Amino acid sequence: MPQRRVSPLYVSHDRVGRATVRSLGTPRLDEPHAPVVLVPGLGAPGYLLRTLEHCARSGPARLLDVPGFGGPSGPVCPETLGALADTVARWLAKVPPEPVVLAGHSTGAQAALHAAVRVPGRVRALVLLAPTFPPHLRRLRPLLGAFARTAVRDDPAVVPVVLPSYLKAGPRRLLNCIRSAQADAPEDVLPAVTCPVTVVSGEDDALCPPDWADRLTRRARSGRAVRVPGAHAFPHPHPAVTADLLASARAGRS
Repeated sequence: MPQRRVSPLYVSHDRVGRATVRSLGTPRLDEPHAPVVLVPGLGAPGYLLRTLEHCARSGPARLLDVPGFGGPSGPVCPETLGALADTVARWLAKVPPEPVVLAGHSTGAQAALHAAVRVPGRVRALVLLAPTFPPHLRRLRPLLGAFARTAVRDDPAVVPVVLPSYLKAGPRRLLNCIRSAQADAPEDVLPAVTCPVTVVSGEDDALCPPDWADRLTRRARSGRAVRVPGAHAFPHPHPAVTADLLASARAGRS
C-alpha cells in the first residue's frame, strides 16, 4: 500500500456521555480509508505511539486514552473492563464517521472485543493484539509467574514508556483493572462478533500463549491467528509489523 508523508499527530477531546475521551492521532477520520482505532492495555497509551505513527502513514488513525490515567483531567471512566468497553463503544458510535478497524492490546483487547459486540455496525474488523487472560491465568499466582517469564523477554525499552501512566494510576486502580480482566471470559464473547477477527500473539509471550490465541481464533465466526516476533509488548519494538497487520485488516486481506 502506498504510504503518505508522516504528518503531525494531534490530540483530540471528544465528549462521550458524561466523559471526555482524549485521543491522539490524525485530525480527520473521514478520509477514504477506514480509520484504525487503538485501545491500549492498562490505560498506558505511550507504548502504542510508534504503531500509531506507522498507521497514520497510510490512513486515518487514533489511539484512545482510556481510562485516561495519563490525561491532564485524570480518568475518563472507572477502570473496570465493562466500563472501559462502554466508553470505547460510545466513542465509536459518536465520533468516527464510518466503521473502523478496532485493535486492542492486552487488557485493551478485551475491552475492544466487548465494544465490538456492543456496536457491531461500527467495527469493520477486529484485531486482538496479545489478548489476556487464558483460564489458567485467571488466578493471581499463575499470573505472576507468567508475567515474570514474559518480562525477561520483553523489550526493556517499554518500561520507561508505560511507567508514568502506571504511577499516575496507582496500584489500586491497576489492580482493579487486572482483576476485572481476569474475571472476563473472551472465549465466550467471541462467537457474538460479526466482523472478521485477527488474533495476534508474540512468539515469547507467556501471557498470551499460542494455544490461547488459537483457541480464540477458533471461537470467532471468521478468524485467523498470527504469530509475530517479541513478547507481550511486541507493538513497541515492532511497530511496522503491527501496523502492517492492521493495514491488512483495513484492506480486508487475510
